[in-house]
Order: sequence, then structure tokens, then C-alpha cells
Amino acid sequence: MSTRNLDYLFRPRSVVVIGATDRPDSVGLTVMHNLMRDGFRGAIMPVNPKYDHVAGLPAFHGLSALPAIPDLAVLCTPPSTVPDLIGQLGRLGTKAAIVLTAGIGTQPTGAGVDMQRAMLEAAKPHLLRILGPNCIGLIVPSVGLNVSFAQATVLPGKIAFVSQSGALSAAVLDWAVESNIGFSKFISIGNSADIDFGDALDYLASDPDTRSILLYIESIKYARKFMSAARAAARNKPVIVVKAGRSAAGAVAAASHTGTMAGSDIVFDAAIRRSGMLRVDTTQDLFSAIETLSRAKPLRGDKLIILTNGGAPGVMAADALSLAGEKLAALPDETRRKLDAILPATWSKANPINILGDAPVERYGKTLSAVLGDDGSDSVLFIHAPTAIVPSEEIALECAPLIAASPRNFFGCWLGGQSVSTAKRIFSQAGIPTYPTPEEAVQAFLYLLAYRRNQELLLQSPPSQLVDFSVDTEQVKRIVKNSFENQRSLLNEAEAKSVLAAYGIPVVETQVASTIEAAVALAQQIGFPVALKVLSPDITHKSDVGGVALDLKSAKQVRTAAQNMVVQVGRIRPSAQLTGFTVQAMINRPDAHELILGVADDGTFGPVILFGHGGIAEQVINDRSVSLPPLNMALAEHLVAGTRIFKLLQGYRDRPAADLRDLYLTLVKLSQLIIDIPEIVELDINPLLLDKCGAIALDARIRIAPSLLRGSDRLAIRPYPKELEEAFEQEGVKGRAVLLRPILPSDAQSYQNFLLTLDLEDARNRFFCPVRQLPPSELARVTQIDYDREMTLVVVSQNQSKDEEILGEIRLVIDPDNQQADMGIAVSTGLQSNGLGSKLLSKAIRYCRERGTANIAGTVLAENSRMLGLARKFGFTLSLPNGGIVNIRLDLSVAIHRLLNANSVTI
Repeated sequence: MSTRNLDYLFRPRSVVVIGATDRPDSVGLTVMHNLMRDGFRGAIMPVNPKYDHVAGLPAFHGLSALPAIPDLAVLCTPPSTVPDLIGQLGRLGTKAAIVLTAGIGTQPTGAGVDMQRAMLEAAKPHLLRILGPNCIGLIVPSVGLNVSFAQATVLPGKIAFVSQSGALSAAVLDWAVESNIGFSKFISIGNSADIDFGDALDYLASDPDTRSILLYIESIKYARKFMSAARAAARNKPVIVVKAGRSAAGAVAAASHTGTMAGSDIVFDAAIRRSGMLRVDTTQDLFSAIETLSRAKPLRGDKLIILTNGGAPGVMAADALSLAGEKLAALPDETRRKLDAILPATWSKANPINILGDAPVERYGKTLSAVLGDDGSDSVLFIHAPTAIVPSEEIALECAPLIAASPRNFFGCWLGGQSVSTAKRIFSQAGIPTYPTPEEAVQAFLYLLAYRRNQELLLQSPPSQLVDFSVDTEQVKRIVKNSFENQRSLLNEAEAKSVLAAYGIPVVETQVASTIEAAVALAQQIGFPVALKVLSPDITHKSDVGGVALDLKSAKQVRTAAQNMVVQVGRIRPSAQLTGFTVQAMINRPDAHELILGVADDGTFGPVILFGHGGIAEQVINDRSVSLPPLNMALAEHLVAGTRIFKLLQGYRDRPAADLRDLYLTLVKLSQLIIDIPEIVELDINPLLLDKCGAIALDARIRIAPSLLRGSDRLAIRPYPKELEEAFEQEGVKGRAVLLRPILPSDAQSYQNFLLTLDLEDARNRFFCPVRQLPPSELARVTQIDYDREMTLVVVSQNQSKDEEILGEIRLVIDPDNQQADMGIAVSTGLQSNGLGSKLLSKAIRYCRERGTANIAGTVLAENSRMLGLARKFGFTLSLPNGGIVNIRLDLSVAIHRLLNANSVTI
């Protein structure tokens, strides 16, 4: 349901507290005290049949006695009462409720689950939104709303915090008060029966009071909804995540705590990177992230300069940076000359800049001015060890104004306790993030750097997508169908390789023999040398049972090897069913690397793609990286770069570089395979050989299972919707053949060229200002879209150089509730009045109807007569002009008959 009615939760005009009481140390009394103490300006209505007054306010004996319909209800009552109360509130007209009650839905089965189901059913007819159950509540300091049983008074700020853990929420609140950190929203979602992380992210992404978002996650219920909301939020503001359950024990604890199985941690990491968010590892890192986010400026780059009054602290910081794989910035010559004139001759002459322990206040100020005055740094780490020469607070007072005026990020580290407490406070009041140790300060810088890189991944605009390769989907479907008909869930090796070959992945020729003598005959037919493998649905790792023999050079060797395999397998795996042997040509590529490519079905995020160091030692080496499909060439490269073997693949000593582009293309083909064939639930290619000649699969294993979903519906990220492509002929276009399709990341330059085809008037009609050039970051945002929640359809043709040329576009931005799609449309100035606009709008209307969107709306300049005429022809209602603007709206429930007239409309 996403953001529907969430304004009643975050900005209510009235609150009813059901279960309010004067009993000391009760949840009901604490909520009442918090509401009154923090200055909520709306009506507060306590409800309890046992009281006439609660916390000094008149109490009501039931909901029917309330003098007004409350916007928000807070339930502090026993679990068994909750479903009925939610139903009463819905019938009353209340649109949001917070269920603080524990014991509802915390276990996978039992009465609690039944109560949670009944609660949701009671809310559904009334569109009543529920936060919780099993949460500590909600705090919105800017409106004085504290409907929680937390003890601390929360300061207003620009950070939103969303947590599944009530205990951690309380700890963060206490820390924030001590550290003078404020929040825009403080949300405890508990079991998230209704409002979940996706809903919270969607609301906070457009919340003007929120500059950054922090999440504490134990589990994700709806991966696609979460990923879509996270990607949208991360495009607008920093999102930082702490995820419990890195270890197996932690995952089990998280599952039992939230009632949902925690997914694989390595997959969660991949999801966070793909969505442009940043993950931190520990609660302490979370506190550090809050400190950093609340005060950080946009990070310009990775150049860090360390300024210190002691050698050892500077070395500790440099070590921490180096161990993380980063390097200190080199001091520019001009900066070094400036520092030579300021510092004693014995200064370090390099980064870290050691200004020595006897430095007076003036030396700090002059050195800092020199460092901040050039382009040799993007960030500065300031480390101070206390001395008896100059009080720390005097240094802080000297430096704080210089730091505040600089556009660079600055990380303060005051070593010590009582003697530097005033200096810490001065930095904190000046908005300068401060950390207790050099290592923590470096970690804060590293987190900002990782966040910046994840943002680049989110906004990357690959040069050529989709990659062109031929596939034989029908061949794969026949193999899958035959396997199901024979009641097999595991394809044999030859079938698995046929599947790969159908998607253009090179495989070694493999034949199946049911007997030893048949294997000998096939070996003679293929030609020696050959490789022989045992064939069994029960054996995954053939080498472990003596089921692989390589480089067999004669019929005798093949026969002997097969006989030995039968004996070995019978001894080691007596219960395994032997169905025969596979025989394949022996591949001799001495410079090739053994790699593994795989597909697994994650319980939370669906299919994931694995890449790593392969061969029989793959599990021991444990060098692997995972990514969520769909992949393009750029994302495939990022997947490979996340492994240690990536550097080896680039060549070393006398070993030539492997064909990495062929590897990336193989991963893209694998991604397309699992999108097209949803029955594939597990796939291993091990080994895949890769050298300068390209890739070839030597062994493959595929497991299948019936699927009720289309391939794209299984994915956490919706792939390019190829089914929306539509070819037609268009008057006025050279060659006439054009294609209407969704926009692609590779369209960035084409889109920029399209804008240049608009004259100033058409550009103003489209963007309300004469925009004809976009910066690269904005081009990436426009062309790399989330197909789940927005859609840009373009009409393209091919010019003489065969490059696609965009002729027109229609952009739809759909709200999270799927109620309204906001529309913008443009056609190249020279091609108007040829019907392209009608074709785009007709397609957009059909698309929105198919996805169930309620209406399409747009904002049009009053003088844009062409667009207003098109809107009238398609049945849009038009508002009266207001300030030169006309609002248009189409109710899609009655719009379809208008499409019959579409061919008569031109723009």
C-alpha cells in the first residue's frame, strides 16, 4: 500500500491513546507523558473505561464517546483486544494506528499470527495504516509528536531513523541526546505487519524535513518493494543500513525475533550496493554514521590529508586507511612550499602532516588554512593529542571557523578524556563530526567513500546495452518440459550444456553413454584425448567420488577408467543411482583460469548470480562475489571486480590477460537465461575456462522446479520490459521504420541529442524552462530508471550511421500507491503534427491501465495549445488556467474508449 494515509501517521491533528492509564511505569502513562511533555499541539484523547482522567486530561470510556474522529490511534492494550479495536477505529474514520502491543505475529505459527491476520483484515476495508505491532512507537520532533514509550526527549534534526528493534531504538535515542544529535523522524516498525521499510523509505524519500535516512534491518519481507523504494530514496538522499544476521547464529536470532527468515548475508550486501545505499557493520558504526551524516558535506573525491600534532596517531590513521585498500593523498608542491614557511624544519614533509607537539595556536590555524586553501585534498582528518603547552579548547576555537567555512569534509579526533572535552563540545556545536580514535575517524571517511561509489554504481550509464546475442528459448523450454515429464528435477550434464549453448555460452562438446562400451565408442568417435565423467542425479561433486578422469588417450584407458569409476562410486556412495557416463573432448588451454559461474534462489531476494574462483578447490579458496539480476556489461564488470581473482585475470608475469569482455558477456547471457526460464532455480558452471581466447564451460549442473511466476516477476529488480516494444512505420521519418520502446541506460547520449532537436519553445513546453542540455548525473537519472515505478517510452529510428535516434518521449512517474502517473511528453520539433505524440500517449494509457494505475495527470503551460488539444481528444479533464498553468487529468477507468479515436489525433 506504500504511502497511502501516512500523513495521518506523521502529521496528525489529533491522537487517541487506547489503554492510557495513570498506573506508574505503564506503557499507557508513558505515552501520555511523552505526548504532553514534547508539546504536541493537537487534541489528545485518552481512552480507558476505568478512568475519568489520565495524566490530568479527561478520559473517555470508549471510542464511541470521543468528541471527534482521531487522525491517529495508539494502542497499548492486550493482544486479544487489538483486532476489534482496529475494526472500530476503521469504521470511525481513523486512518492510522500504532500498535505498541507485543505478542502479535512474533512467531511463524500460533495465536499471535491469527491475531495479526485478523488485525490486518479489520484495517483493510478502511485503508487504515498500522505501524507495528511489537514496536516502541513513533517520534516526530518538528511537530511535537512523541507517541512512544521511550524515555528520552528527542531533538529536531534532519536524520530519519527506522528500526525493527525497539531495544536498539531506545539505545540510539539515549546516545543522540548525549551527542546533541536530532532526528526528523524516529520510527520503530516492529514486526511491520503493514507499514514496512519500503513504505517508510517511500515516505521519507520525499520528506522535506529529512536529509538522510538510517535503517536497522533484521529481515526483509518483500524484496522487490524494498529494492524499488530503496533505489528511489537513495537517488535523493543518503541511506545507511545496519543489517543484523551476518553470522548463521545471528540470522537465526533475527528470524526468531521478527518472524521472518533472514536472507543470505552476501546477497543482502549485493542488494545494498545495487540500490545505492551504504551498509555499516556494527552498532558503533551506526552511531558513527549518525555523527558523520548529520554533519557531512558532499564528498568530492578520495583524497584524504591527515593533520596531527603527533607522529604515532598519524601513523595509526594511515595504517587504517591502507588496510582498507585506500591511499593517502600526495601533498601538492605548492602546499608543501606553504607549509615549509609555516612549520619548523623538522616537520614530516609529507602526508600525514605532523606539526609537532609544541605547536602554538597560530601554527594550527596557519597550517589548516594552507591545507584548505588548495585542491590537494577532498577531506581532512584532524588528530590532536593533548599537551600542557596549549589548552585544547583554544585550538578548537581557532580551527572551528576555518573548518565551517570550507567546502571539504572534515573529521575531528580529540584523543584523551577530560582535558579535551571542551574542545569536543566546541567542534560538535560547530557541526564538525568528531570521533574518539583515529581508526574510527578513518572508518567514517571510508563509509562516505563507499557511499559515493555505490551512488556511482546506482547512476552508472553503460555505453552499450542491451548486448546483442541470439538465444533459442524454445529449445530450453523443450529440455525443461522433457525433464518434468520424466519426473526429473536435475538436468543431466549434456542437457545442462545444451541449455547454455542455446544462450550462446560456449560449451565443450559432450555426449552421453549409458554403458561402458558405449562410452568407449563415443570416445573413438569424438577423438582422443577425452575426458570421462560419471553421470548420476545424486552426485554433485564428481571429483569427490572418483567420478572424473582426464586426458584419456585410448579406448583401453576409457574402459579402465569407467570400470574404476563404477567401483569407486559404489564404495563411496553406494546409494547413488548411476545412469551412465559423459564423454567430451579434452580441452588443453594451459593459460586458462578456472572460474565458477552460478545461479541460486535466495529466500528473500530471489535469483542471484555468483562469480568466483572455480575448480575443485572453489569452496576452500572462497573467492566469490554475487549480484542481483538483471545484469548489463557494466554491472557484470562490477561483479567480477569484487573478487581477488579479478587482478589475475588482467594478466601477470608471462601469463597474458584473459578476455574479460567475453566473461562479462557470458554473465549477461546467464542473467538473460534466468529471466527467460523461471523454472531454473539452481545453476553451476564449474569450471568455466577463461583465457585470451575467451570462455568455455567444461561442466554444468542445472536444477529446475515448477514456477508460478514469470521470470521477471521472480527478480528483486524489474528487468528491461522487452514486451513493451512495438515496431511501426511513421510518416516523415526517413526509412519510415521506427520502434517504440522503454528507455535504456545506453540512451543517455541519444537523449541529450534529442533535447537538442527541440526548439526553445518546445523545450519550455516540456520542462517549463528552455532546457536543452543536461549534466551527466541528470542524464543518468533520466535514462536509468526503475521500471517498477516509472516508465519512459521513446520512439527511435536509425540514422545513416545505424545509431538509434530518439524522435519523441513520454515519461510517467507513478506514485508508490499506483494511484497516479504524472506525465511529460515531447516530440522533436521537426516531426510534430505527424501523430507521434498520439502514438506515445496511446501506448502510455494502455500501459497504465494494464498495471492498474488509477489516473494520469500532467501540468501544461496555458499557451501550449498542441498539448491541450491532444489532452482533450484523449478525454482528459482540464482545469481553468491558474498562473499560466493548466492541470490535466485522465480517469483510466473510463478512458479506454478514447483510444479508438487515437488515430485521428496528431501532435
